[in-house]
Amino acid sequence: MIRIEQLAKSFAAVPAPRKGLSLKNLWFKRDSAPLVQAVRDVSFTAPNGHIIGLLGPNGAGKTTTLRMLAGLITPDAGRIRVDGVDVVASPRSALATMGVLSDARGLYPRLTARENIVYFGRLQGMSRDAANSRADSLAGLLDMKALLERRTEGFSQGERMKTALARALVHDPANIVLDEPTNGLDVLATRALRESLRFLRTPEGGGKCIVFSTHIMQEVQRLCDSVVVVSHGCSVASGTVDELLERTGESDFEEAFVRLAFPSCGTTSDLSLRAQRSNPDASNMDCHGLRLRSDDEDRSSRGEDQA
Repeated sequence: MIRIEQLAKSFAAVPAPRKGLSLKNLWFKRDSAPLVQAVRDVSFTAPNGHIIGLLGPNGAGKTTTLRMLAGLITPDAGRIRVDGVDVVASPRSALATMGVLSDARGLYPRLTARENIVYFGRLQGMSRDAANSRADSLAGLLDMKALLERRTEGFSQGERMKTALARALVHDPANIVLDEPTNGLDVLATRALRESLRFLRTPEGGGKCIVFSTHIMQEVQRLCDSVVVVSHGCSVASGTVDELLERTGESDFEEAFVRLAFPSCGTTSDLSLRAQRSNPDASNMDCHGLRLRSDDEDRSSRGEDQA
């Protein structure tokens, strides 16, 4: 179980270097630089056997929240507990129960997929034999047996994702944290990832607690048991997709998301009309940079569901 309470984090805003301004001078001015509040107040609880999605536009604070959860950044305020262990007070103990897949896959290109997985297993205190056995098991689960003995250099995005996910799962963690895991994946790789995560949350798959961030609403609808809407560094709503639709009185989840995340901006149809009036090239974007799907993409998505 993962519990996050009133999390906050700010960073010093570093201006772009100007001509004649050295990095050394820039460094000494950081103390007086204005603060950027990346995360203001994020709270949620993710139980075991549950997939929870952090949904928000780019810049909402999702990645910063997950980096604090993974112990990479110390929060300014709030509390993070993983299976009852405080991440700030006991980071090694907390991280031992987590498998983290960041937005940067970070594979060693000269190592094979197996060597990448086993190396991280060894870092987690596993014996070489146990790590190799676990790599074989994960290769079957993630349909990557053909990749195990290949160097990761030149892997496709889908192959890199599978290897990085296997590496995160090598020590069989009870909690899985993924930052926008479907970025850059094609339809088949995305479907394979969804199926793997669905299995991992079941009793047969270990009843894992899974938290992942995304700005793709279709992913949330197809995969998540519950959703936390994050906007401007705050968790502004949470619940199942059906609960959020009922709360907003909308039948379309995209409309519900905009009402929850940006209540002063109207629906996506209102925003799209305003954008088209001011910029004819912006007909497929809303005012927050969220891309609206085209008719062709809708037909492709429906075809995927039927596959």
